[in-house]
Amino acid sequence: MDIRIDRESAVPIYLQISTGIRELILSGKLPEGFRLPPERRLAEALGVNRSTVLSAYRELKADALVDSHVGRGTSVLPRTRPAAAQGVVPPLPWRQFVREGALAMQDPLLRDLLALAERKDVTTFSVGLPAAELLHLDSLRAVLDGLAADVGPQMLLHSPTEGLTHFREALCHLMIARGIRYSPAEVLVTSGSQQGLDLAARVFLAPGDAVVVEEPSFFGALQVFRRAQARLLGVPTDRDGMRTDVLEALLARQRPKLIYTLPTFQNPSGAVMSLERRRRLLELAYRFQVPVLEDDPYYELRYEGEPIPPLAALDEHGYVIYLSSFSKVLFPGLRVGWLAAPRPAARQLALAKQSMDLHSTTAGQFLVDRLIRGGHYARHLERVRGEYARRRDLMHEALTEEAPPGVDWTRPQGGFYFWCRFPDPIRQSQLLARAAEQRVSYLPGDACFADEPGANYLRLNFTFPPAEEIRPGIARLMGALRAVARRPGSGIHVGEATLPIV
Repeated sequence: MDIRIDRESAVPIYLQISTGIRELILSGKLPEGFRLPPERRLAEALGVNRSTVLSAYRELKADALVDSHVGRGTSVLPRTRPAAAQGVVPPLPWRQFVREGALAMQDPLLRDLLALAERKDVTTFSVGLPAAELLHLDSLRAVLDGLAADVGPQMLLHSPTEGLTHFREALCHLMIARGIRYSPAEVLVTSGSQQGLDLAARVFLAPGDAVVVEEPSFFGALQVFRRAQARLLGVPTDRDGMRTDVLEALLARQRPKLIYTLPTFQNPSGAVMSLERRRRLLELAYRFQVPVLEDDPYYELRYEGEPIPPLAALDEHGYVIYLSSFSKVLFPGLRVGWLAAPRPAARQLALAKQSMDLHSTTAGQFLVDRLIRGGHYARHLERVRGEYARRRDLMHEALTEEAPPGVDWTRPQGGFYFWCRFPDPIRQSQLLARAAEQRVSYLPGDACFADEPGANYLRLNFTFPPAEEIRPGIARLMGALRAVARRPGSGIHVGEATLPIV
């Protein structure tokens, strides 16, 4: 098959592959029944990752151009006869009507992980959710009853696109405690920080624009930027956060539209950017005139050590757009977050939000505002900090006891996650399948890289699973890892033997 790949194109490679095969099928060059090469063989021939070819084949299968069966591979399906010849109306191929840029976000990973969180028979280390059982429903009910009496039907009406004025004032006071000073006119209430990412992409990015991201980074943000058809420029991180020496060299060669960073308890690595690097990052942003998108959902969830000011608190020239959310502390189902930005940027972002959903949940804004002003939010924070620190230590102890030799991780000072590294690559598909058999889930690290990662990683959440499930869940997951490691080609050390990678 003659398939051409343009690695400089903003179109994802898997879409280039599926488009090339689609043209060969529709032109008749690949006839009915033609068996496509196995994913691994085509990946080797094209010099891409096997998962890239697998995504391309999924696109073709969704368009009813091919079908696949275990043991028989993937084959070209017969072309459907015209509807008039059959006397019936065929189903509409909706996927063919979706604009090309939207197809870049067809990865169902986030949707599948959220669905998995509902399973009661699975120990879920994969999602980025707080512990629902720590919410005091009696206190919540009392607050809601008070709101119903004081506010009444106004809770259920429209609110300004920017958000309720008194709620934005409360957010400004909350940010002052973080060293950040914005006026209510510079604050926009969002449906979670995920919407803030989407708004920034809609307002500032055109297809082909470059965005600097950390390696690794939050996979939800990577999805947003890919959907915007941006070019992702990865900068490696270490325990002190983004490597600003690498960033400087990159900015000297490229002209990105945005620098995206999670400097505090980074998702997925848990790293905290040092104060020195934060200042250096801002110096580079000023010199090269690149705005900074700071994602800061975990700031309040520090379990030890002294807090470091957010980039927005250190910014002296209005270069930072600041994102945060209540989803990691209070109620993720309410979808209440916010962004703060210099007024010209805030206005453009508000106009984009107006055309998207008009405004965020009015009832949610009233509720969170009352929780903040009544002291409930601060008391809840103290409670979850203590419990999450305990669950973190339980996971650290379980990993220390159960992890195979060569697996390493860093005990985080805050946030939600352990970031574990295998000594050599293994097949994530095998580990995911074996973990599912053991009723445990995790987030594959591959999802968190702009480029193909150099080693295997997995992200484990310690806040969502109940404390009593953490140790047995880690034991089952590490058992699954050992089982996969015994298979040829895993590359994981088992005892004294090292299995080869093929």
